[in-house]
Amino acid sequence: MAETARTVVVCSCDETMPLDTAAIGRACGGAVKRGDQMCRRELDVMRMLMETGAPLTIACTQEEPLFREAAEDLGRRDDIVFTNIREHAGWSDEADRAGPKMAALLAAAAEPMPATPLVTMESEGVTLLLGRDSTALEAAARLADRLDLTVVLTHSDDVVPPRVTDYPILRGRVRNAAGWLGAFEVTLDGVAQPLPSSREAFRFGPAKDGAVSRCDIIIDLTGGQPLFPAHELRPGYLRADPRDPAAVQRAVFDAANLVGTFDKPRYISFTESLCAHSRSKITGCTRCLDLCPTGAITPAGDHVAIDANICAGCGACAAACPTGAAAYALPPSDAGLRRLRTMLAAYRAAGGASPVVLVHDVDHGDPLIDALARFGRGLPANVLPLRVNEVSQVGPEWIAAAFAYGATGLRLLGRAKPKHETTGILATLDVSGRLLSALGYGEGVATLIETDDPDALRVALDAGPRGVASPSPSSFMPLDEKRRLLQLSFRALHEAAPAPVDVVPLPKGAPFGTVNLDQAACTLCLSCVSACPVGALSDNPERPMLRFTESLCVQCGLCEATCPEDAITIAAQVDFAAWNEPRRVLKEEEPFHCIACAKPFGTKSTIERIKSRLEEKHWMFSGANRSRIEVLMMCDDCRVQRVVNEGFDPHAAPERPRVRTAEDYLREREEGKDGLN
Repeated sequence: MAETARTVVVCSCDETMPLDTAAIGRACGGAVKRGDQMCRRELDVMRMLMETGAPLTIACTQEEPLFREAAEDLGRRDDIVFTNIREHAGWSDEADRAGPKMAALLAAAAEPMPATPLVTMESEGVTLLLGRDSTALEAAARLADRLDLTVVLTHSDDVVPPRVTDYPILRGRVRNAAGWLGAFEVTLDGVAQPLPSSREAFRFGPAKDGAVSRCDIIIDLTGGQPLFPAHELRPGYLRADPRDPAAVQRAVFDAANLVGTFDKPRYISFTESLCAHSRSKITGCTRCLDLCPTGAITPAGDHVAIDANICAGCGACAAACPTGAAAYALPPSDAGLRRLRTMLAAYRAAGGASPVVLVHDVDHGDPLIDALARFGRGLPANVLPLRVNEVSQVGPEWIAAAFAYGATGLRLLGRAKPKHETTGILATLDVSGRLLSALGYGEGVATLIETDDPDALRVALDAGPRGVASPSPSSFMPLDEKRRLLQLSFRALHEAAPAPVDVVPLPKGAPFGTVNLDQAACTLCLSCVSACPVGALSDNPERPMLRFTESLCVQCGLCEATCPEDAITIAAQVDFAAWNEPRRVLKEEEPFHCIACAKPFGTKSTIERIKSRLEEKHWMFSGANRSRIEVLMMCDDCRVQRVVNEGFDPHAAPERPRVRTAEDYLREREEGKDGLN
């Protein structure tokens, strides 16, 4: 059944911005209702539109709560979406040219986004408060009636005991800590209880090591090293400098509100079978381990494990993961690229030119863009903002798809002081930039802008290089599996390129490339096939053969490390011609046929190599046993039959020389046979 046509509601916001309803109608393909104050004097018009039952796209986020309340009164919830065309397009010194951009934003808003899975954490308020002086006791006094406290002092010489002990006070030092909100485990050394006779300062009894505290919340007022990497992102761990009263007060306030049940997004969906971390205890890909700022990713055998309770959602692992084992879920790449596809297609349909995609997050990007619109020049008319959860989640498939869909530039908006490392982002931009440059899209057309200044953002957007638009933009539909999506994006990027080339060399460590084989050294043992986690290397069950599919190779290096003959080397590149070809044969040999039954087994080169190494050089195959070399040229069944019928004893080796003893040495010395005078 066909979906009811969507109605687009646009408002000039008291005539503070121009509206090109014709361009919006062409791009969105539905009815367009224009107003000037839909949230106040024209609110009845909005209610009438809601009563029609048609799906609505409303071009206002400021009054979204008001409109949702009106919709709920009419029993409507899920078929109304909101987007911001005012700060993102209308409030700009180029607003008169922003019609195509408004159309693009409205069309993209209607693209559905899947629900995000959640992780639940429960806290009963059991709290470990770490401190070094009386500041810890002052903080504890404010929390004693709210939390179940234990205070551990690292330095206690000058701390005056309280008149009444409302909570345990100990001395100790942290050896290590692990966990998250509701599930911390802290190991303490030098733990001692205070003597009840402590007078002007605490005195403590005997100490012991290895005490374990299990708690829901940790408040760290020691002023020392944080207990966790990227500590500000660890749920339930609150750290403040004891010399900063305001910071201590914030920590106390936050801790008091950490009792109950809390949900956080499950940012990463992980598929163990796709992970290329390790095979047979040989380490391969470590990209996610190298990038994770919180320590949420750890080795777990042949794959890694991602702790959803610790993961802070930076998305660097998903952007760098070449196999798709780690995939971002807020939103998934395929959903985000469908929105990007719709946005750029609508922009072109409305007559827009030279689009530049500005990828930004919610916490930093939205306020910065709003400030630029309210107090500055606003965004340029050709800059299309695309909101994601974290800009570090953007992988090469996003960048390739943007230019394949017709973008002439892509900007990632980051903070002046990033809360996550930008190593992964820069690596992604480097690889993508090499591809874009080689294919004729332009130099430096995908960049990172790191600023907290709205005016500096506008300057960077105006000064940024404009690339060459694709002469025939792609319209491929993104799929849900990341590696397949990446292959589609790269093929589309090549097909849409202004100046396509087949091979683009990439720096070492890039997740795309080829395998070079030394055919003379290769014995077709196929250990590389067993080690390859993505099936890029494969055999042929019908004959001795090693095949390679370049579009699947992730340059994990497991084949290179596993090969017993050192016959394999890897090289980072993208060969678009190879990506479009079937598996190519790296080496093929004729099978060796059993001399008894003619059954094919092994390869001629392998059998001949073994034969040449053993013949006349090993007692089992030389002299009177020379005919036994034939068993090496037989299949398993015939070999067993020959050995059994012949009565061959593999342990019947020539007699070994008798072991010389101390007595032999002494006797030879007496007889003068030891060569000593």
